[in-house]
Amino acid sequence: MSYEPRKAAQLIAYLIMRAGGHSLNVLKAVKLVYLVDRESIRKFGFPVLDEKRCSMPHGPVNSLTYSYIAGDYDPDECGWSDYLQDRENHNIALARQGISVDDLDELSDADIACADAVWERFGHMTPWQLRDWTHEPRNVPEWEDPSGGSTVIPLQRILHAVGVQNADDFAETAESFKAIDQAFASARVH
Repeated sequence: MSYEPRKAAQLIAYLIMRAGGHSLNVLKAVKLVYLVDRESIRKFGFPVLDEKRCSMPHGPVNSLTYSYIAGDYDPDECGWSDYLQDRENHNIALARQGISVDDLDELSDADIACADAVWERFGHMTPWQLRDWTHEPRNVPEWEDPSGGSTVIPLQRILHAVGVQNADDFAETAESFKAIDQAFASARVH
């Protein structure tokens, strides 16, 4: 697998829907996406989104999703703008009214179940409460203070932190799948 910005956009759109509005604070969205991935890792041994996760000054983030939210990529090229608008006033909004769960075809039932579980537990928190919660080692032990920068959070560390049995085997399997996917991707290019 490789990173799917359209799927990330759909996940954020779903969280915005769960918020009952047309937008969600950017910091809160970033934290919730990380926590959805973490929940999926806890339940199934793999994340919803295939991307690097990093420790940053405001806590853990999904690196590429954060970059898309920040506008570092062309949102029209990948389907991002089909679901989300540019951020404004520190909020990210649905691209249009009328987006429904049925439109979120990249998300599996398991993905939605993880998002629902995270929303039930954390949806009531403010962005800053979420930030503080993810900084607590007892809550998110895989996050390490990057001293103003950014450091990668290996999947293996998250697997251990959420209590996955045989975390080392899961991490090795995930790397094998990634290598196979990359081999097929390069074969399609040639």
